[in-house]
Amino acid sequence: MRLNRLTAYLKSSLWFVPVLCVFGGAMLSLGTIAVDRAFNYEAIPSGLIGGPDAVTAILSTVAASMVSLTALVLTITMLVVQLAMGQFSPRIVQRILRDKPSQFAIGLFVATFVHAILAVREVTNDGDGTGHVPGVAVATAFALVLLSIVVLVLYVHHIGRALRVSALIELVGVDTRKLIERVYPDVRADAVLDDEHGGVGLVGARESGVITLIGYKELVAEARRVDCVLELVPAMGEFVPADAPLFRVTGNRAGLDDDKLHRAVGIDEERTLDEDVGYGVRLLVDIAERSLADSPFQDPTTAVQAIDRLHDILRQLARRKFRDGRYRDQEGDVRLVVRAMTWDAYVHLAFDEIRMVGAGSPQVSRRLMAALTDLKTVATPDLVSALDRQIDLLREAAKVRIDDDRDVGFALQPDQEGIGEAAGQKRDITDKEAEQVSRIADAQGRNRAR
Repeated sequence: MRLNRLTAYLKSSLWFVPVLCVFGGAMLSLGTIAVDRAFNYEAIPSGLIGGPDAVTAILSTVAASMVSLTALVLTITMLVVQLAMGQFSPRIVQRILRDKPSQFAIGLFVATFVHAILAVREVTNDGDGTGHVPGVAVATAFALVLLSIVVLVLYVHHIGRALRVSALIELVGVDTRKLIERVYPDVRADAVLDDEHGGVGLVGARESGVITLIGYKELVAEARRVDCVLELVPAMGEFVPADAPLFRVTGNRAGLDDDKLHRAVGIDEERTLDEDVGYGVRLLVDIAERSLADSPFQDPTTAVQAIDRLHDILRQLARRKFRDGRYRDQEGDVRLVVRAMTWDAYVHLAFDEIRMVGAGSPQVSRRLMAALTDLKTVATPDLVSALDRQIDLLREAAKVRIDDDRDVGFALQPDQEGIGEAAGQKRDITDKEAEQVSRIADAQGRNRAR
């Protein structure tokens, strides 16, 4: 029990790995000095290393620099701890302190410091620019400095990624998965995923994560090779647990190369903008929501800027054909089925949450109305109904949030700036006039479709 407690304490300690590295640096310095002494300080020519004065200055600079780098890394680590406590959870601190890259970065810097301090003691100066220079020790110090620079850059990259919400969640999730494997090692005999029934087989995910990439051509080629149809169970951007169904297979399941299927699907700890258009929309909506989190009047200008970009994105989408999620081989046979985003899904994603939190702000509601009205002018007739629903919901939300009918009318007037030049032209708009604007937009959309 005491051994377990000691092991747990050392794992959660920030100092343990750096202390080991201190001893490692001392041993490295003593070892290189021993090599120099064995070769009578001629293992490396002094022309490559420098004279005693230069070497002393170099090693002193290295030692001072390593102290600064160590202080920098410790400061960054403490800032990360404070940010994590304030933004995520105070209980995440213990896991951050166990972060091995941080411990090894600190350990490398202090090891380099110790090595430089011990090596500089071996330099002798006869007063005329000559003396003994531990060439191997100095060359090792150069190598450690270069390694420290690389590690510093990698550490800054690592700590930036570690501050992401998904990274912290993944940190706890992975550790918990490992603990489950240790505490509950036995797997039920009836917990079998790949059980064929009704001509349908399943291919399970080997790891958990979010679907970020889909190799459509590779999957179609593999399905064609064995003459089957693959259905990707999670959609782009969805999270899939380990061992959960990744593919449903209709047809010849036995001939499939599971390794090829898994290589064709990218799984990461968070969504990316590599192929996931919906994630870009999601990011803009999050920015708008955060600006309106406490009140519709907290920062409506930021919300309007986000709506500007959402308006542009949906305007581009309205002019394009949406995939049905069915991918065919050269003969025209369906080989891969993937769940795909539709126009209605994009409209809900872009406007629903912003409307719910921001309908009480005239600046936000006017910009939303302008965006929806303009989108109706470019959308084909089959896409207009989703926009009409959003306009109706925006009207109802404005009436609930705003007391005075005149303010409601003002809040429902389309305005590309939120409250800008259009506000001086007309201060309110009735439901009847709003319907007229909607009918004009419908007519423009029909003309465009023709």
